[in-house]
Order: sequence, then C-alpha cells, then structure tokens
Amino acid sequence: MAVKERVGLVVSDKMQKTVVVAVENRSPHPKYGKIVVQTRRYKAHDEDNHCKVGDRVRIQETRPMSKTKRWQVTEILNAKATLQHK
Repeated sequence: MAVKERVGLVVSDKMQKTVVVAVENRSPHPKYGKIVVQTRRYKAHDEDNHCKVGDRVRIQETRPMSKTKRWQVTEILNAKATLQHK
C-alpha cells in the first residue's frame, strides 16, 4: 500500500513537537465548473520543533502518535524568513 503524502502550510506551532498543517484541495465544482477550495487541517509530529508558522512542509501518514495526530513532517520545503526588529 502506498504511503499518503500531502504538502501544506504550517498554521500553528504552539504545541510541543506538533504542528498544524493546512492542506488546500482545489477542484472544479461538478456542475458549475467554478474552482472550489477545500482546506483540511492535519496535526503532524515535528520531533525537533524546526517548523515555524508560514513554512511549506511535506507530511506523511504514520502510525497514531496521539488521539488526533496521525501524520509526521518529512521535510521543510520553503522555510519562511523571519524578520528581526531591533
């Protein structure tokens, strides 16, 4: 069986070793043809707390890690640059 993978945007990193990733699915409406955007939010395991809000990441399905966490971060595709104000 193939391993499921998704690419999405990190929308929350407030938990320890867990990030919330929003994955968009764009598909045309069956009757009207307008592009409809559906967003699913997945909790993903981030062992070293490297992910920050705004990063584009690839997540992979894994064994259940907690009640709601069934995905893990495999790689950070685009890290969002953080600006430091002085």
